Amino acid sequence: MKLTIIGCAGSFPGPDSPCSAYVVEAEGFRLLIDFGSGSLGALQRHVDPHSIDAIMLTHLHADHVLDACTYVVMRRYAPGAPFPRIPVYGPRDTEARLMEAYGGAGEEHIAPSLRDVYAFHPMAPSTFELGPFGVTVDLVSHPVETYGVRITHNGRSLAYSSDSGPCEALVRLAQHSDLFLCEASYLEGRDNPPNVHLTGKEAGEHATKAGVGKLVLTHLVQAWGSEERTYEEAASAFNGPIDLARSGAVYQI
Repeated sequence: MKLTIIGCAGSFPGPDSPCSAYVVEAEGFRLLIDFGSGSLGALQRHVDPHSIDAIMLTHLHADHVLDACTYVVMRRYAPGAPFPRIPVYGPRDTEARLMEAYGGAGEEHIAPSLRDVYAFHPMAPSTFELGPFGVTVDLVSHPVETYGVRITHNGRSLAYSSDSGPCEALVRLAQHSDLFLCEASYLEGRDNPPNVHLTGKEAGEHATKAGVGKLVLTHLVQAWGSEERTYEEAASAFNGPIDLARSGAVYQI
């Protein structure tokens, strides 16, 4: 598998990265996981946006889904349209959320739905096949319906936390994964709200419990965070290799 980090900024785009978006590829199949604010622009530096075969939206917060709306414009009105519909896997309200964000009331005469572009598939905790991948999704600890993800292919595995506070589901999803892409939005020692995000230390603790091969820290909120402290916190709890996610970074798994 090939993982390309398109966007990794937490909560809002940063100066060096859009919000969450990740492309996972194998056997010519491209799965886009999350489609956060600003990521459609960065996506074009790495792949033809029309080559995406499926999209998975882990939850419906703006920093994980909003560019799925601007992508509708690209897909619907591009020369050569209409194109085949793209499967979109997400929480049960994904279709309504994207439609409201795209235009909402008053635009029904222009575009009564997004179904000319997307084929929506509501998710629930489960394991299923998607292209060449085995995919497992499970609910994690976040204020809205949110899914962590495990993707396997030819004996290799990638786990992605999405946004989550500490929970056992993350350990199950990441169990012995070759790479664990894990959020680390908070810093230790602050009055962090519970059940929303992880600190670097908590990300490291989950990686240790799961016995992962490599930990990649993502969803850092640069404006009031610290990459150095986050890395140090994670390293205090996990002895394996650790990277800080970077837009444009590529991992062969």
